[in-house]
Amino acid sequence: MAKALDTTVGYLLGETEDNDLFKDPTMLERLKQLSQLPDHDKNRILYTLDSLLQNVKAKQAFSK
Repeated sequence: MAKALDTTVGYLLGETEDNDLFKDPTMLERLKQLSQLPDHDKNRILYTLDSLLQNVKAKQAFSK
């Protein structure tokens, strides 16, 4: 059904308001690779990613 409607299952289930979320095949492949790592490696990567995202958000806030 999601494919026919060109959206995601998460969107149809009301898990997200963004109907394009998780449609990017490159990002899906990265998430798949991440999910297959041991928990300690996943946690390190997510910690680093969170820090990078905070940095970008701070830069955006100060550039407005």
